[in-house]
Amino acid sequence: MSDAVLLADIGGTNARFALADPAAPMPLLPDSVRQFAVADFPSLADAARHYLEQTGARAGRAVLAVAGRVDGDEARITNHPWVISRRRTGEALALTDVELVNDFAAQAMAIPLLTPADLAPIGPVGWQPDAAGGDRTYAILGPGTGLGVGGLLIRDGRHYPLQTEGGHVSFAPGTPLEIEILQRLSNEFGRVSNERLVCGQGLVNIHRALSAIAGTDPGPMQPQDVTARAKEGDPRCQHTIDVFCAVFGAIAGDVVLTLGAWDGVFLTGGLVPRLMPWLAHSAFRFRFEHKGRFSPAMARVPTLAVLHPQPGLLGAAAIARRWRG
Repeated sequence: MSDAVLLADIGGTNARFALADPAAPMPLLPDSVRQFAVADFPSLADAARHYLEQTGARAGRAVLAVAGRVDGDEARITNHPWVISRRRTGEALALTDVELVNDFAAQAMAIPLLTPADLAPIGPVGWQPDAAGGDRTYAILGPGTGLGVGGLLIRDGRHYPLQTEGGHVSFAPGTPLEIEILQRLSNEFGRVSNERLVCGQGLVNIHRALSAIAGTDPGPMQPQDVTARAKEGDPRCQHTIDVFCAVFGAIAGDVVLTLGAWDGVFLTGGLVPRLMPWLAHSAFRFRFEHKGRFSPAMARVPTLAVLHPQPGLLGAAAIARRWRG
């Protein structure tokens, strides 16, 4: 396809690539999706070149969604050493146009393309996108290698994604135990952001803090160790996930209050599908709604887990639609 657009969704661990047909009603071409470890390549351009060679694909333009702050022509991956230049990447891949965006701006742009089958409500409030109508404001956040936060404004039928670094807002504990966890993490990190608790490594940080409070040393742990042991019935790992989900809910509620995202919150990121067995039965929704005088308003806001396998690429494909026709 000569007018195909190259898509990339780059995180701290994985680089995902695909192609888009900007003229199609559903622009992401699902059979074109490939995933590689970012550690296997010295740059995004090298990873993209490998993708194009492996698939035999050709593209003249690209939308690059990256897990870091985009500053003019350049973006630095927050949890990986890659520094990405829009201009240099375009030259290396012989592209005529390159759009460089924050990964959660792309995640936000995926919202209008999500179907009911792509979503699972957390809590009693459902979502009726066709009935919503008019102007809307959504929040989107999710834990993976880090914690991404973004928003989507729909005004007069136009879509405006918000590029933020809300995952790096200071953590605000809401219980005596969370105050103890904050004290432990402060001794280790100094300033403690939300991302220190709500991401893959956050599971390990919480587990280590709970172990220290109990006077034990858990030894080296990985995020997958926490979830695997929780499934096996390990009490401290189960407690870790309980704390994680509660804090995640509190943060999601804070994002709603900050953005005025009364129309819904979309929960995405690599950890959300893995945590689904716990999220629905955790304190997530209680802490989400527990916002003092605004609790009644929060009780009406839907929280929706995104189950689509590639929401970042789907959103990048939505951005590529500007090149249709």
